[in-house]
Amino acid sequence: MTTVYLSLGSNIGNRSKNILTAIKLLKETGFDVTKTSSLYETSPWGKTKQPDFLNLVLKGKTKLSPEELLKEIKATEEAMGRETTERWGPRIIDIDILFYGEEVLNTPFLKIPHPQLHKRAFVLIPLKEIATRLVHPILKQTVKQMLDNANDKGSVVLYNKSKTKTP
Repeated sequence: MTTVYLSLGSNIGNRSKNILTAIKLLKETGFDVTKTSSLYETSPWGKTKQPDFLNLVLKGKTKLSPEELLKEIKATEEAMGRETTERWGPRIIDIDILFYGEEVLNTPFLKIPHPQLHKRAFVLIPLKEIATRLVHPILKQTVKQMLDNANDKGSVVLYNKSKTKTP
């Protein structure tokens, strides 16, 4: 079993329910969730004229290869009704592989670690909550160091926990 970190986000419909549904579907693929960050309400990144997102980071274990995991993630997103319309556009669910053990992959379809994670506060803040000392295998920086160095000025606010509970 390999330790994996995933980022989940939603900004269409019932955002918290979408994330909980995605977690449930991931568990059904055999993804063993071992730790979950809090939910954060975040401003959009890349394309800013759209609704705010809810984001969280999961730590888990899987027997799937990185490619098999990506296939299950894409199937989960599709099952939830995600349509690919525009880069960084609104979406019912978005699931990204941040880290897959200490692997470094760079294929046309899959890049691990996620190539933008060190720039994105909406990923780094929830990741820091559950894995502050995790070291990026390429940058050789901890999550805390990456967050300290990130230039992202987007809003990342702890979401009101009374509205939803993460598993």
